[in-house]
Amino acid sequence: MRLLNIDSLELEEFIGGSLPPYTILSHTWGPEEVTYNNPRNGTITRVVGFRKLQGVCSQTRRDGFRFMWIDTCCIDKSSSAELSEAINSMY
Repeated sequence: MRLLNIDSLELEEFIGGSLPPYTILSHTWGPEEVTYNNPRNGTITRVVGFRKLQGVCSQTRRDGFRFMWIDTCCIDKSSSAELSEAINSMY
């Protein structure tokens, strides 16, 4: 599972039982959300949806967590297998 580190704003991969506690952002999609590639290529702060992400990072920090999961950026939508698995696991 891939989670966003709220301090570094980088995606981190967790496998098996090493999954840390995390929050989940449930939201409606806006016109320009942070995507999987933004944290990886250093453009995360240039996206309109970054403002929403900052708010959720602040709340996650206040709640005592360091990681969060967001469908728009923690799923690699260019991988049909990963996208299908993520959609199926949501239900």
